[in-house]
Amino acid sequence: MNVLDTVIESNFVCSEKHRAFYKEHIGKSFSFNVLFQKWLKNNAGKTYRESIDAYYQILEDKKKNKTTIDRQFEYNTYIRDFFTDNKDKNLEQAIKCWKYKKSLKGHNKYEREDLKILDCQSL
Repeated sequence: MNVLDTVIESNFVCSEKHRAFYKEHIGKSFSFNVLFQKWLKNNAGKTYRESIDAYYQILEDKKKNKTTIDRQFEYNTYIRDFFTDNKDKNLEQAIKCWKYKKSLKGHNKYEREDLKILDCQSL
């Protein structure tokens, strides 16, 4: 039996053994990105060949679409949304707005009104 036809185990762990396997079959640029890790954990019983196809599909989808950032990464989401709305601003300004937003009650999602903190010279 070809190693690629081996079934993914239900207790899959992103180990050095698995990293070496994927680097051998995908290339040096391989990394366990979050979406691929989720795919592996949710697709026990599929083959490693299918996992490689899924990896390439995930990379392709990332190129075409804006990916979803999990809730625990609110900072990343905020910064991405900040720059989508403010291509003329810099990271220092984005972080200042993020810190201001976090100090407020409520959600931590970017809103255009967060920019008002940039007008305050004392902060």
